[in-house]
Amino acid sequence: SVASGFELSQNYPNPFNPSTTIAYNLKQAADVTLEVFNVTGQKVATLANGRKPAGQYEVNFDAADIASGIYFYTLNANGQSLTRKMVLMK
Repeated sequence: SVASGFELSQNYPNPFNPSTTIAYNLKQAADVTLEVFNVTGQKVATLANGRKPAGQYEVNFDAADIASGIYFYTLNANGQSLTRKMVLMK
């Protein structure tokens, strides 16, 4: 998925247990949030929050304390968002 100015990659490994890596790429500096939600829309983690310069980023998500299931991660940058799905299998 490509939005204007940034990309959000599929996490790897996927399915995962207990941790996975999420990569994103900013074509320009942006105010960024990267958040993880469960299927009911409840936020379970904030992985990035703040102003970031252009570049490639990798963030580790450790899900040791949350239940198995489907989760969504959303990258917001400069007023746009991209969301992808990941599966935690314990």
